[in-house]
Amino acid sequence: MDVWKAATERARTHGDVLTLAAGQPSTPAPAPVLRAAREAIDRHVLGYTETLGITELREAIAGYHSRESGIDVDAENVVVTTGSSGAFTLLFLAAFDAGDTVVVARPGYPAYRNTLAALGCRVVELDCGPQTRYQPTVAMLDELPEPPAGLIVASPANPTGTVIDPAELAALARWCDDHGTLLISDEIYHGIEFDTNGSVRTSSAWETSRESVVIGSVSKYFSMTGWRLGWALVPDAMVPVIQRLASNMTVCPPAISQYAAVAAFTDESIAELDGHVRRYAVNRDILLDGLPRLGITELAPADGAFYVYAGIGHLTDDSTGWCADLLRETGVAVAPGVDFDTVHGDRTLRMSFAGSTADVEEALARLARSEALRR
Repeated sequence: MDVWKAATERARTHGDVLTLAAGQPSTPAPAPVLRAAREAIDRHVLGYTETLGITELREAIAGYHSRESGIDVDAENVVVTTGSSGAFTLLFLAAFDAGDTVVVARPGYPAYRNTLAALGCRVVELDCGPQTRYQPTVAMLDELPEPPAGLIVASPANPTGTVIDPAELAALARWCDDHGTLLISDEIYHGIEFDTNGSVRTSSAWETSRESVVIGSVSKYFSMTGWRLGWALVPDAMVPVIQRLASNMTVCPPAISQYAAVAAFTDESIAELDGHVRRYAVNRDILLDGLPRLGITELAPADGAFYVYAGIGHLTDDSTGWCADLLRETGVAVAPGVDFDTVHGDRTLRMSFAGSTADVEEALARLARSEALRR
C-alpha cells in the first residue's frame, strides 16, 4: 500500500509511472459480466441475498471446479464471500481458536500471517527456498514438533508464482488428514499457468481430500478485483458454522457482484480471459529474458500467477529503500519483498507483469538505465 501511495504521488507530479507493483489485472471484467451487471441494475432490487450466495452463482462455481479439476462439487459446499479475504477471515474464525498453531510458507502472502496474528493464532513460517521451489513439503511438516491446527498453501503462489506439483499437493492433503490438520488451499490464481516445458500443472486439494478447504476468487484470472467476490469450498460440517458467522459479520456478499459474476463462467468470458493469460505469458518471457541481462539472475520459477520474484541481495540489503529510489529515479514501481518474507525480504522484490506488454518493455528499458543497478 505504501508503494501504491508513492506511485500515485509520482503519477500526480511527473505523469510517468509504470506500475509493476500491483497484484491485480490491468483489464476490466469480461464483457458478459459488464452486461450482466447493467442488467442486474435494471432487473433486481439489489438488496440482501442469501448469506452464502445466490443459488445461480454457487452452482456456476461448483460447475467451474468440476470442469477444471474433474471433480464433483455440490453447490451446497460453495460459500460465496466478500472477496477471498472475507473467506479467509470467516474460515479462520470457524476453524481456529486463539493460541492454535497455523503453518504458512515464507515467502508468502502477508495477509495470512497478519490476519491469523490479529485473531490470536500462533503463526509458524516454513522457510521455503529454491530447493523446494519456494513451496512447503511433507518433509518440512514431519520436522515440526507437533502437528499444527492448520496449514495454508497457495498454488500458484503470491509472490513467487510457483506451483505445487500435483503429487506433492496430494501428499500434503493426506498428511493433514492423517494428523488432524486443516489444509487450506489458496487457489485464486488458478487459470493463470505457464506450461512451457510440459511439467507444470495445477491441481486442487479437493482432488485428494474433501476435509480440506479450497479458496477461490474472481479477482485474478477473472479480472474482477474491485468487485470483492470470493468463495470457499468447505466440508459439510463447516457450512452452518460459516453461515452463522457470515450472517453476523457481512450479512451477504455484494449483490450486484454476485448477479454479474454468474456470467464470468460462460464460454465467452473464458475466451476473453484466456486472451489475458496469453498476454501475461508474453510479458513473463520478456522479464525472464531481460532481467538476467541486467544482472538480476536469482529468479523464482514463474509457473503461474503474474509475478516475477527476484533476489537483489547483490544490489542492496534494504529492498524498501531500493524500490523507493527506483521509483523516484525512473518512475517504475515494484514491490519490495519485506511484506512477503519477514527474514529475507530485505533482499528481494516482486514485479507484476499483469499490465501491457509496452509497459513491461519500457520498465525494463528504464531499469537498464537506472543508477540502482550500478551501486
